[in-house]
Amino acid sequence: FHKDGFLVLEEFFTIEECDAMRDQIQSIIAGMDVPPHCRTEFSTEEEEQVKAQGSADYFLTSGDKIRFFFEKGVFDEKGDFLVPREQSLNKIGHALHAYDPVFKQVTHSSKVQALGRKLGLEKPVIVQSMYIFKQPCIGGEPHQDATFLYTEPLGRVLGFWIALENATQENGCLWFIPGSHTNGITRRMVRAPPGNIPCTQFTGTERTYDNSRFIPVPIGLILIHGQVVHKSEMNSSELSRHVYTFHLMEAKDTRWSRENWLQPTPELPFPPLYT
Repeated sequence: FHKDGFLVLEEFFTIEECDAMRDQIQSIIAGMDVPPHCRTEFSTEEEEQVKAQGSADYFLTSGDKIRFFFEKGVFDEKGDFLVPREQSLNKIGHALHAYDPVFKQVTHSSKVQALGRKLGLEKPVIVQSMYIFKQPCIGGEPHQDATFLYTEPLGRVLGFWIALENATQENGCLWFIPGSHTNGITRRMVRAPPGNIPCTQFTGTERTYDNSRFIPVPIGLILIHGQVVHKSEMNSSELSRHVYTFHLMEAKDTRWSRENWLQPTPELPFPPLYT
């Protein structure tokens, strides 16, 4: 992990545990309440602005809630689904670890806590969690998690990426540049001033990466250093690639940036991993 910036752990979670997370997400989808700004296609510039502001608030205030984020073009002009509900979603986030019993149990499981201690984490806290669907024909750009989850000093964020279905090169497994976590970051996503659309903006520029340096990692649990460069290619199959992922921060002697889109709230301070 320290050498490459990522670590693969095979069969860390059992098939039964993975199936339980997939079953639970289906229950959540069955009770899903779709907000109006996601359902409606607006026609005037003023209405588009209202829609954008609604989307911005929905995103920025999702850190202590379970909310739904959809792919484009999944609703008709009446706000009805054009595709089955489970095929409409990009992700569900960002507090499954806090409010859903199945995902909370997985996140705080004794083996996750033991792994945190083996990595030398003294006061890890959970900053966010997501269920990612990776629908067919969806791709992803190279990035570093610290671009979005910035700390001072750097190197205090760790991602747990749990494949709940087979992750292959065809359906969009992760690719990494080994050792790239030692080069810092050159771009950050920060909150825009209140009232601005979009609600976030980027400072700095992303590096250009040599595609030949990426290696595919088609397998179960992956630990991801906050600065390692990674991506997922286009899902060129007809199959989804469901993933549960969450991020930890070593809270000891660490400052969480107030410019990050995600912020702890009085209702949900970042909960400690160790229970």
